[in-house]
Amino acid sequence: MRPNSRTAEQMRPLEIIKDVNLYAEGSCLIKFGNTHVLCTASVDEKVPAWLQGQGQGWITAEYSLLPRATQTRVGRETKGVGGRTHEIQRLIGRSLRAAVDLTQMPDICIQIDCDVLQADGGTRTASISGGFVALYMALDSLVKSGRLPRNPVKEYVAAISCGISGGEAVLDLDYAEDSHAEADTNFVLTESGKIVEIQATAEGAVFDESQFNELFRLAKSGIHQIICAQKKVLGE
Repeated sequence: MRPNSRTAEQMRPLEIIKDVNLYAEGSCLIKFGNTHVLCTASVDEKVPAWLQGQGQGWITAEYSLLPRATQTRVGRETKGVGGRTHEIQRLIGRSLRAAVDLTQMPDICIQIDCDVLQADGGTRTASISGGFVALYMALDSLVKSGRLPRNPVKEYVAAISCGISGGEAVLDLDYAEDSHAEADTNFVLTESGKIVEIQATAEGAVFDESQFNELFRLAKSGIHQIICAQKKVLGE
């Protein structure tokens, strides 16, 4: 039994609340247990200079950990983002772009902002899963306004963490588990099971192919549950 009394295949309680921001074209608050992330999507009718005239749009992301999101205060990144933040931002952007046909949103840029209000493990995967909901809503708003003929989302996408803790493969690690895990993985998958990205690291001990396959199986189960929640909140 895990320290939090969950089974190996059990996720933390998941809640997605949409329309939490009055001004953003898309927004949600996503909660995986005690990890809470505010995700907003803002539409800009201008793509980066290197994309101008190419007939496609762009999706980019920013990620921020608020100062008291953790047990001890973390200073704001006022002098530029650090390496970890930069890496997470790029991961979120890549993951969300994989879900959308960018040629069907020409000359439109959507900025995803993921602000971690409270962190208890899995903030990057929560940001991807919540960021998709905000993105979908923003694209839907462009359809309703007549700016786009249809929503260019190709597939739903979500992300989840898995790890090996106490020699056992487990789903959706909280901070206490993650900080002592022998292996730590993050999976980003589409609804049809296609791989967007896998991050896997042996922290305390190496792991073999059979253990990786078990982590992958758990991730697919968790992502199915997340996508069901995404669809429910979006009315799909």
